[in-house]
Amino acid sequence: MSLLQFTGSRREQIALLVIALVTLFLVAGLIKLQVFDHARLARQSENNRIRVVPIIPKRGNMYDREGRRIVDSRPSYTVAIVPAEQVKDVTLPNLAELLGMDTVKIKERIRKTMVSRYQPAPIKRDVPFEVVAVLEEQATRFPGVTYQIEQVRRYPVGLGTETFTGYVGEVSNKDLEKKGAQDLRLGSMIGKKGLELQYDAILRGREGTAYIEVTASGQILGPYRDKKETPAVPGADLTLSIDLDLQKACVKELETFCCGAIVAADPRTGEILAMTSYPSYDANIFSSVIPESLWQAISSDSTHPLLNRPLKGLYPPGSTVKFVAVGAALEEGLITPHTTLKPCLGAFKFGNRLFHCWDLGGHGSLNAAHSLEQSCDIFLYQLGLKMGVDLLSKYYDLCGFGHKTGIDLPGEASGLNPDSKYYDKRYGKNGWTQALSMNNAIGQGEELATPLQLVQFFCALANRGTAYRLHLIRKIQSPDGTEIDVAPSVALKLPFSEKTMDVLFEGLRLVVEGEHGTAKGLRNNLYSIGGKTGTAQNPHGENHSLFVGVAPLEDPEIVVCAVLENAGHGSEVAAPVVGHVIRTYMYKKLGLDTLAMVTPEGND
Repeated sequence: MSLLQFTGSRREQIALLVIALVTLFLVAGLIKLQVFDHARLARQSENNRIRVVPIIPKRGNMYDREGRRIVDSRPSYTVAIVPAEQVKDVTLPNLAELLGMDTVKIKERIRKTMVSRYQPAPIKRDVPFEVVAVLEEQATRFPGVTYQIEQVRRYPVGLGTETFTGYVGEVSNKDLEKKGAQDLRLGSMIGKKGLELQYDAILRGREGTAYIEVTASGQILGPYRDKKETPAVPGADLTLSIDLDLQKACVKELETFCCGAIVAADPRTGEILAMTSYPSYDANIFSSVIPESLWQAISSDSTHPLLNRPLKGLYPPGSTVKFVAVGAALEEGLITPHTTLKPCLGAFKFGNRLFHCWDLGGHGSLNAAHSLEQSCDIFLYQLGLKMGVDLLSKYYDLCGFGHKTGIDLPGEASGLNPDSKYYDKRYGKNGWTQALSMNNAIGQGEELATPLQLVQFFCALANRGTAYRLHLIRKIQSPDGTEIDVAPSVALKLPFSEKTMDVLFEGLRLVVEGEHGTAKGLRNNLYSIGGKTGTAQNPHGENHSLFVGVAPLEDPEIVVCAVLENAGHGSEVAAPVVGHVIRTYMYKKLGLDTLAMVTPEGND
């Protein structure tokens, strides 16, 4: 074989080898594309022409006990961007001009609400129809921009219902990290506070899914026929225990004060009839994206409108809880119903200090029931010293103080019920004296309670020992027509015998009906009222004014607690407020048109 022939043969072999390698490479590439990458590429291809759109279910409504609507939803338009379909230097500038937003803000919204590049990321909610009309007529100017009809929550204004309804807001990354958040997505709306949060899964329902076929430029062609739409499941409706007439009365009473709370409940069931915190806020502002400036203004307000005072407000309960010390002393055999201690002369000396009574003129000699009638501090100081902080703390504990009531609202505070361990930790061993038990006996010092805890305790007094769990939901009505009634359940039983309860109930009656009762101005000819005044010292200003009322005494149907910050004596301020609320309830029950105003007497 010549050299020329050998060289030619060698070239042919190399050429064949190259061809073989190229062929093998192409075949391997085709196998990879058609076998290994098929699913991924198929999904990408589908995403390029199919838009996955969530179907937002109707959120359940809330109604008062008489079927009057408190919270519902209204239709609105939400503008969104499909990130994969937007065109650089076209979509964002044009949309920013249309919505009156900065492009930076739009980009922030995309990052915050984007689930995937092929699903709409909400940019602005509750836009006017004029914006939607522009998007329809000038679609080429807004590639990747879409809109959909959603439901915006609608809350009443000026009724204080946000105290228990709460509000909804957008799902955050923090929400997604919580247990049971598998059915949530960024950009959707969920309950953030109050009943909206507590019963979110019931109210929200379940989202559906629609598949829309679009062109490469984002033009909608219509429903995608090869994928079946998943329908949304509407949320359930809630019937609350709230009486809107009573709720309005509570709001009206609070309008003349700086800050405060009123709670009314039915002691027979534990149902909350009215509940409001003042000042408050308009829950509707949270239904959309709240501007940073507005949020700062609300959160920095010195009156703390975002504080849910019935649920989280911690106040010295003052004389309203003198029933605990009197009941404990009776139960422990330290006194009898007829025992009279050192007479009240306006002050009591302990060590080198004088502890004053609210009435500097003194009350003289009193027994247990009359000490409650006149709210004598001197009588209670002596009981406090007889018992000490730990025995007092034990009875406060058994009466529900220092514990959450278990109301069906999130974020409830526990209050503070101090004992010797607490004082040792705060002041050090031997760093405090039994004088603290004197303060605790009259509901002062470190003793702190929420208005809800006071309502629960007085519901137990009204029932002569049993308190039912406070709750706001009466009935849950599912979209399929199924109804679930919420039955009362026992929250606690007071640690007092029937004999002790007779004395405490007599004290409850004498506060209003007794000759020297601190709230005797609430007497009337139509129904009986019992209760207890309280004036709690406030290191930050004027005294807090408290009163808890019960009516009618022969068969209690309503307990009302008012805590009015920096307002003065309980008998002068809180008592008439509670009297007006009870009057609204009884007025409605008796079918009367007018009822004379009453003016309280006394000073505690």
